[in-house]
Amino acid sequence: MKSMKRWFVLSLSVLFALSLAACSDKDASGKGASGDKEEITLNFWTFGATGYEELAKEYEQKNPNIKIKVKTSETADHHDALFTALSAGSGAPDIAMLEIDQFDRFKVAQDRFNNLYDLGAKDIQDQYLDWKWKSGENNDGGFLFGLPTDIGPKALYYRIDLFEQAGLPTEPEEVAALINSPKAFEEAGLKVKEKTGMPFVDSIEMAFRAYLDAAETAYLTPDNELNLGEDSEVKKAYDYAVRLNDLGIVGKYEMWSPEWANAVNKGEFAAELGAGWLKGWMEGNAPDAVGKWRVATLPTDFAANWGGSYIAVPSETKNAQAAYDFVEWLVSPENQLKSFQSHGLFPSAQSVYDQAEFKTNADDFFGGQATAPVFAQAAQDIAGIPYKGEKYFPVHNEILNALKNVQNEGADPEKEWEAAVKRAEDLMKR
Repeated sequence: MKSMKRWFVLSLSVLFALSLAACSDKDASGKGASGDKEEITLNFWTFGATGYEELAKEYEQKNPNIKIKVKTSETADHHDALFTALSAGSGAPDIAMLEIDQFDRFKVAQDRFNNLYDLGAKDIQDQYLDWKWKSGENNDGGFLFGLPTDIGPKALYYRIDLFEQAGLPTEPEEVAALINSPKAFEEAGLKVKEKTGMPFVDSIEMAFRAYLDAAETAYLTPDNELNLGEDSEVKKAYDYAVRLNDLGIVGKYEMWSPEWANAVNKGEFAAELGAGWLKGWMEGNAPDAVGKWRVATLPTDFAANWGGSYIAVPSETKNAQAAYDFVEWLVSPENQLKSFQSHGLFPSAQSVYDQAEFKTNADDFFGGQATAPVFAQAAQDIAGIPYKGEKYFPVHNEILNALKNVQNEGADPEKEWEAAVKRAEDLMKR
């Protein structure tokens, strides 16, 4: 009888313990053992025109227990507010976009982010371009700050009317085959100048960025040390821009200025080294140029990325796994295709490049050319992204000012370089 009683008490204890476990044990999305899901609200800070609001609503329909509040701000305001919140240790969102040029500014605060490798990111790594994924890691590769979203592979935008006048081919495959090296780029520019009187490339900044954007190490090393020696990749880019200017094939248009916009529209220069997102601007702002521009791949020496972002999960969130699950879904190949089709966000998930909806996406502005495969090839030619710390852009402006002095005032290139390096050194000491 006593044995029976002890068995009964033990059974009740086990049942009670199991009951408690069932009530408290939830999976990543808040789902309990009984199948119930807790209500979770995720604050998602974004910038720019991404269309993520629509995708968030779609996710909410698939996951009724998840509510996603999307806040969109201007790029600078977004990153400043995020940096302030992370520094204060309060007020940060559950999920945040990070623009690629701002990314390294946030990597110094690794403890303010969740390591996405701990939340399941290793399972999807092979779905994305290797260089894009690795740029989302810390220096030793053990910590992943964000999942890849869009990218900005650069290509050669060119005017077919000016190319034709210069006796150059106009079909994208033929242009890519002809302009296949920095030297060939120069030679094409000289033909355009001789036959049309127009500059080849729009500005000395774009001539400089031909090599600069493709550099393995630009102004700063990953240890945040200045990298402006005579044998540096920055000096190589500087000398190339000076050379193109000496040849007379560089225009004086400043990107985004009214004069530059008019030149794009009217065909007052022949070529632009632009990222994939530039075509969206051209389609909406150059009505007289419809059908007159095409896109070809750049020489591999110039293969580079310009723009794009990541999505991170700050450590302040109380729902890290639920936040990660949403981000993983948001940047899946399927949804990257949707974002490309609706808002022109160029995919970093390479499987999208093989999909018919992507490959056959003809652009009326570009004479019916399907430009997406060109940028897809460009994306796969990229070796990596140079480190961009907090002083990247101040240093860039000093070097660029030197180049503008060379172009506009006929200043001595070497003296301007030396003066710019000195100013950059002073910047690093502040």
